[in-house]
Amino acid sequence: MKNFTTVLKIAPAFLLASSIMHAQDSITKEKKIEEVVLIGYGKQKKSDLTGSITSVSAKDFNGGATSAGQLIQGKTPGVQITNNSGAPGSGTKIRIRGTSSLSGENSPLIVIDGVPQDFVGMNGVSDPLSLINPNDIETFDILKDASATAIYGNRASNGVILITTKKGSAGKFKVNFSTVTSVSTKMGNVDVLTAQEFRDFVNTYAPANYKTKLGNADTNWQDKIYQAAWGTDNNVALSGGIKGLPYRLSLGYNEQNGIVRSNSFRRTSVGLNLNPKFLDNHLSVNVNAKGTFTDNRFVDSGVIKAATYFDPTQPVYSGNSNYGGYYEWLDSGSATGYNVNANTNPLGLINGVRDVSSVTRGLGNIQLDYKLHFLPDLHFNVNAGYDYTKSEGHKFKDAIYRPGYGDKGSSNFYSMEKKNKLLETYFNYVKNISAINTGVDITAGYAYQDFRLNIPGAITYKGTGINAQDLNFETQNTLVSFYGRAIFTVANKYIISGSARRDGSSRFFNGTRDNVWGVFPGVSLAWKLNEENFIKNISAISTLKLRVGWGKTGQQELPALGVNGNKPNNYPAFASYNPSYPGAGYQFGNEYYFMFRPANYNPNLTWETTTTKNIGLDFGFVQSRITGSIDLFRKDTKDLLVYADEAAGGLSNASWQNVGDMKNEGIEGSITVIPVKNEKTTWEVSFNATHYKPIVTKLKDRADESFNMEVGGIEGGAGNRIQANAVGYAPNSFWVYQQVYDTNGKPVDGAFVDRNSDGVINTKDMYYYKSTTPDMILGFSTKVSHKNWDFALSARAVIGNYVYNNMASNSSLQSSSSNEYLQNVFSTAPEYKFSLPQYKSDIYVENASFLRLDNINIGYNFGEIFSKGSNLKVYGMAQNVFVVTKYTGVDPEVFGNIDNGYYQMPRIYSLGFNFQF
Repeated sequence: MKNFTTVLKIAPAFLLASSIMHAQDSITKEKKIEEVVLIGYGKQKKSDLTGSITSVSAKDFNGGATSAGQLIQGKTPGVQITNNSGAPGSGTKIRIRGTSSLSGENSPLIVIDGVPQDFVGMNGVSDPLSLINPNDIETFDILKDASATAIYGNRASNGVILITTKKGSAGKFKVNFSTVTSVSTKMGNVDVLTAQEFRDFVNTYAPANYKTKLGNADTNWQDKIYQAAWGTDNNVALSGGIKGLPYRLSLGYNEQNGIVRSNSFRRTSVGLNLNPKFLDNHLSVNVNAKGTFTDNRFVDSGVIKAATYFDPTQPVYSGNSNYGGYYEWLDSGSATGYNVNANTNPLGLINGVRDVSSVTRGLGNIQLDYKLHFLPDLHFNVNAGYDYTKSEGHKFKDAIYRPGYGDKGSSNFYSMEKKNKLLETYFNYVKNISAINTGVDITAGYAYQDFRLNIPGAITYKGTGINAQDLNFETQNTLVSFYGRAIFTVANKYIISGSARRDGSSRFFNGTRDNVWGVFPGVSLAWKLNEENFIKNISAISTLKLRVGWGKTGQQELPALGVNGNKPNNYPAFASYNPSYPGAGYQFGNEYYFMFRPANYNPNLTWETTTTKNIGLDFGFVQSRITGSIDLFRKDTKDLLVYADEAAGGLSNASWQNVGDMKNEGIEGSITVIPVKNEKTTWEVSFNATHYKPIVTKLKDRADESFNMEVGGIEGGAGNRIQANAVGYAPNSFWVYQQVYDTNGKPVDGAFVDRNSDGVINTKDMYYYKSTTPDMILGFSTKVSHKNWDFALSARAVIGNYVYNNMASNSSLQSSSSNEYLQNVFSTAPEYKFSLPQYKSDIYVENASFLRLDNINIGYNFGEIFSKGSNLKVYGMAQNVFVVTKYTGVDPEVFGNIDNGYYQMPRIYSLGFNFQF
C-alpha cells in the first residue's frame, strides 16, 4: 500500500514536469468531442460519471487477441484477467476488484449489445466468450462499484462489463480486410530430471529391485508432445449506407493449432449490424445479429502430466505391436497385463484419444428507441433479444492405443442446447431545465429474461456394450425485474445519481414467495471541482472531480458441483426428486435402473448481498495531457453462498447455505500521460495499479474458532485439498504444515513445526499461509506513432502471487518407484529426499510473483497505395514475449493458484496485413 501511494504521488509530478519541458509548445488547441460511456440502460458523458466506470475502446485493445477478455488484459485498474490455459479457444477468467463470494460465481455479468449473458458453461466449450469474434468488438464499459452496477441488481456483485460491437455508418461503401499469420512456441518445460539425472537418482535412493527397471533411452517426453503451431486470423468488414440504412457486415475465420500436438481450434463468424432511422429521425432502430461456428479438438487432460512424469530412460516405442507400438508399463498381476497405476505413454495418449466438439451460436437483438413526437425529451426503448447455443461432441478412445476397452474402444457422444430470451422496455426522459440550471435524466423500466438448458442423455460405449448412460436433463430459470434511475446535474458542477432495481428470481422459490424478491439500491454523488471559480481559471487543471458512491447488489449464481458437470442447480430451495447419478443405478437381475431420490435443498436459501462504498478522484492536467483516477473502495458481502454439510436434524446431509460474511477493502489508480504530441509524433504512456484485501469475517455459527471449509483439490492421494476458508483469513488461503529445515537449510523429511507446542503433529499445527489474493496488480502500456510508423507494447506484473506447485509435490522418492513402475520427479526431489509425498508442506507454496511482457508490435502504414481513400498497413507482433519470475514451474499465472499440469501459455509471433479501400 505504501509503495503504491508513493508511485501515485511521484508519477504525476515527474511526468507533468517532463511534459511541460519537452512538449508544452506542441499542445493542440482543437476542440474534442466529449467521450460518452455506457452506464446500463443509457449513456452519460464521461465527465459527468458519478460511479467507478472505466471504458476501453478498440484503439487501445491488445493486438492479436483470440478471445474477448485478452483485448483488455492489463488495460484497466481493478480488473484481473487470467487465461484459463494456453490451449487455443480456452478463453479467460475475469475478476473485478477481487472476489465477493466463496462458492458462488465470481465472474462479472457480461452484457453484449444490451443482452445479458448467463454464467452456465457449455459442453465442448472452454469459455463462452471465445464464441465471440474479438474483431467485432468496439468498446468495453466496465462498471465496478455498486453505485454503478446496482441497476443490474442480483447479478452485479462482481461488476458488469458492457460490450458494444462495431456498427455501420451512413456514407461511402468501405471494405476492411485483415489477415494475420502466426506461429506459437512453448515457453519451456516442467523442471524434471533428465534421463541421466534420473538414473543417478534411482541408483542412489531406490530399492535394488527397481534399479533393474531403468531403460537405456534418453527421451525428453515434453519435447515429444509439444510442437511449433501455426495459426491464421482473417476478417473482412463491409460497411456504408444504402439510402439512409447504415450497415456493417463482417465475416471472420480464425484457426489456431495448439502447442500440444493434435490440439486445434477453428472459429467461423458472421456479424450484421443495421442502424436505420425512421419517422423523421424520431425512431432509431439497431439490429445486431452474430453467428459463430466453432470446431474444437481437445487433448486429454492427462497428457501434460504424463509427459512430465513418464520415465525418461524408456523409449517411445516398445518394438512390438502392443498398444499401437508405444512403450507402456506392464504389470504381470493384471488381467490385461497393463499397469493401470502407471503413467500412460503421452504420445499413445495423444493418438489414442480423439475428443472433438462443434458449437453453433446465434446471438441477436433488435432495439427500438422512439423519441416521442409530442414530447421529444422522452424516449421509449424496447429491446428484444435471443441467444441460442448448441454444442455436439464425441470422445473416442482407440482400443489399439488404449488398453482396457475391448476390440472397439470407448465412444461417448454428447450434446447441449441453451436458449436465452430477453425482453426489456424502459422510458428515458432527458431535459435541461435552464430556469434552475439543472439537467435531468430519468429512466424507468421492466426486464424479463428466461434461460433454458437441455442436455440430452449421453451413452458411453465401451467395447461392444454400454458402459455408462446419462438421463436427459432439462432446466429453466427466470428473472423478472423493475428498475429506475435518476440523474440530476446542477450548474454543471454537482451530479446526483440514484438507482434501484427490484429482482424476482425463480432460483430461490421455495413453495412461497418469501425469498423470491429483493431490492438493490445505489446512490452516488460527484463534484466537478474544475468548474468552481477558485479552480476554473487555473489553466493547468483540465479536470478535477470528486466522486462518492454507495450501493447494494446481489449474487444468485450457483455453479454445478461434482458429477453434475455443466448442469446448474436452478432449484436449490425447493423440495424435489432427481434421478440418481450415473454409476448409482439399482441392479435388478442383469439390468441397472435409475431411481428418483430426494434432492438436497434449503428452503431458507437466499442470494448473497454485497454493499459497496466507493470514493474516487478523477483528474486531468495540462489540457488533458495527463489524466487518471484514484478509487478507494470497501465491499461487505453477507449471506455467503456455500455448499456445506447440514447439521444433524437438517433436511439434507448437505445443501447450499448462506453461511457467513466477508469484507474486501482496496485501492486502485490509473494514469495516462502524453509526453509528446505534434503533427508528426504522438507518444502515450499508461500505468495502472490495484491492491485489495478480502477477509472472511463470519463462517457458520460454530463455537469452534478453528472451524474451516477445505477447498482447492490437488493431484495425489485421495481427496486431498490444500486451501481453506476460515474466519480472519483471505478466501482460499493455503492451509499447510510449516516445514522443518536442518542447520544447512535443507528440509527434513516428514518433519513439521509443532506450532501449538503440544508435542503432537496433527491438523492443529496447520496454519494459513498466503492465499490466491495478490498484494498488487500492475499494468503498463505505451504507444508511439511517428509519421507512418507506430509502436506499442503492454506489460503486467502481479506482486505477492503465490502458487501451490502440485507438479513438485506429486513427485518424490517413494512415488518414483511404487506400484511396479518408475516415474520421473521434479528437480527438487534429489534435494528434498522425501521418502513419502509431503502434500501439505508449505515448501510447495511458492512465490510466483511475475512481470510479463504481454504484447509488443510495430507497424507501418503505406497510405493510399491503391486508390484515394485506400490504406495498407503491415505490422509484426510478439505475444507473451517474456516472463520474469522466481517460480520453479513453467508459468506463474495459473487460475486458482494450483499448478497440477497447467497447459502453458504459448509465445506467439505474428505478421499481419490490413487493407482498407
